[in-house]
Amino acid sequence: MMTEQTAADTATRVEGAGPGSPAAGTRGGLRALRGARGRKGLMALALGAVLLGAAACGGNADAHSGGQQDGKSGSSANSTTAAGSQAAVTVLPKNGATGVDTSGALKVSAAKGKLTKVAVTAADGTAVDGAISADGASWAPKGALRTHTKYSVAATATDDAGKATSTQSTFTTLKPAASATNYGIFNVDQGATYGVGMEVRIDFNKAITNQADVRHAITVTSTPSVPVEGHWFSNQRIDFRPEQYWAPGTKVTLHLKLDGVKTSKTTYGAQYKDVSFTIGRSQTSVADNKTKMLTIYRDGKVFKTYPASLGDAQHTTYNGKMVIESKEPVVDMDSQSVGLGNAYHIKDVPHGMRLSDSGTYTHGNYWRPVSTFGHENTSHGCVGLHDVKGGGDPNTPAAWFYNHSLIGDIVQVVNSPDKVIAPSNGINGWNMAWSQWVES
Repeated sequence: MMTEQTAADTATRVEGAGPGSPAAGTRGGLRALRGARGRKGLMALALGAVLLGAAACGGNADAHSGGQQDGKSGSSANSTTAAGSQAAVTVLPKNGATGVDTSGALKVSAAKGKLTKVAVTAADGTAVDGAISADGASWAPKGALRTHTKYSVAATATDDAGKATSTQSTFTTLKPAASATNYGIFNVDQGATYGVGMEVRIDFNKAITNQADVRHAITVTSTPSVPVEGHWFSNQRIDFRPEQYWAPGTKVTLHLKLDGVKTSKTTYGAQYKDVSFTIGRSQTSVADNKTKMLTIYRDGKVFKTYPASLGDAQHTTYNGKMVIESKEPVVDMDSQSVGLGNAYHIKDVPHGMRLSDSGTYTHGNYWRPVSTFGHENTSHGCVGLHDVKGGGDPNTPAAWFYNHSLIGDIVQVVNSPDKVIAPSNGINGWNMAWSQWVES
C-alpha cells in the first residue's frame, strides 16, 4: 500500500518552519497519520526550530538590517607603529562598520611590508579560519562569516628592517531578514541510534544556487573514520552516506556550518550546529516477491524468517534497497489519497514503517487470513505481515519486526516485476552506484 507524502512524513527534524521536499511519486494508496506521540514530538521540534530561526533572522523585508550596509564607513582602526616602520596595514571593512556582508567584505592587506600575524575573532571567542598569502601582502577568511556577529581584527605587518606595525579594529556583520534566510530540514536526532543503512538528508526551504559553498559548509564525520560524500538530488536537497553500510557502533556527526553562507545572491544559511548519533547493531532484511518470505539478517546471518504478502499484479512492489525512514504505530491508509478511488480506507493499520516518500511501507495486516502470508501477494505495493486488529499482540510477525527494527535499517525487495526504486524516493541512495553518487 502507498500514501501521499506530507512534510511531516519526509522530514523528522526541522530547523525553521518550511515544508519538506515533494514526494517522489504516488503509488498505491494510504495517508500516514502520526500518533499523538509523533505529532507532539514534531510540534516541539518545529517550535524549537522557529525559535532558532528567530535568533538568526531579522524582521526587515530587506536582506540587510540597519547599519552601514556597504561595511566601508566607520572610525579609524587603532594602530601601533614601531619607530621608523614603513609597513602599513589596511583592514576592510573599516573600524566600527555594521551591516557587513558575510562573504567577500573582510580583507586585510599590507603595504611596504608583509603580514606576519592576523587574528579575527568573534565576540564569543571563536577564531575565524584564514590564511596569509604566500607573498605576505594579504589575508582572507577561508569561509563565510556568521551573521549578526561582532568581530575583532588584530593584524601585524613588518617592513624589510623587521619593524612592525599593528592594527586593531571591529565590525559587525549583517542581520538577514526572515525572507532572506535559507534553513535546512534534516532527518537525524541528537543522541539517537540508527540502523546501518542510515543516510543523512537535508531539504532546504529555498533553492541553492551556490551549491559548492553550501556543500563546503556541511560535513559528516565518523569514528571509525570513513569517507562520507554528499549528493545533490535537486537544488533544495542534499543527502550524505558512506560507500558501504555503516559499521555497527560507529559514531557519526553532522556538522552544519551554514550560518552566513550565501546560498544564493539574496539568501543566507542560518544553522551553525553539530548533530551526533550512533549506528546500532547490523540488521538488514530481504523480502522475496517470488517466495513471499521476509528474511531478517543480523550481522549477515539469518535471524528470523516470516511469511509475507507483497504487491499484487496490479500494484507491484518496488525492487531495491529501501531504508526505514520512520516508524508509525498506526497508519491511516486511504486509497483516495493517491487516486485509486474508493478501493479501501483502513484507518488503523498497525506497525507501519515507511520505506519511501511515495508511500511504500512494511506494516501489519489483520484483515487477511493467516493463510494469505507466504502464499498470495495482496498488497497495493507494500510488504505486509500478519498482525491482529489494534496491534496488541507482541508475538505476531508484524509486531516483532516493528519492535526490533530501527530507523535506518535496510529492507530490500527482490524478484518483483517492478523497477528498482529511485534513489531520491525516500533515503534510498544505496540504489545508486558510488561513482555516480560522488559526481554531484
